[in-house]
Amino acid sequence: MAPRFDIGKIDDVIHGRLRLGVMAYLANAEVADFNELKAVLEVTQGNLSVQLRKLEDAGYVTIEKGFLGRKPRTQVRLTAEGRAAFAQYLDALGRLIGQPPAA
Repeated sequence: MAPRFDIGKIDDVIHGRLRLGVMAYLANAEVADFNELKAVLEVTQGNLSVQLRKLEDAGYVTIEKGFLGRKPRTQVRLTAEGRAAFAQYLDALGRLIGQPPAA
């Protein structure tokens, strides 16, 4: 018998459309500039800032502010905790649609 799906396993922090997009992008890119995320996800600066703060508060991303020459630069990275949470999120979604858990 397949394991019963538990809706409680869906991580509400990740589940928002924009936050999910950030997590999926960073899972492949490792690091992204703020403007790169803004362009790829086609969102406003303010909306992206709010959603990144939620991910940062959850410990899923780190946000590093610095300069590249004289230009301000903000980089976003997944943390180990964020990578694990994203893997668990994907596993929970897979169970929802009837896929076996990842090995």
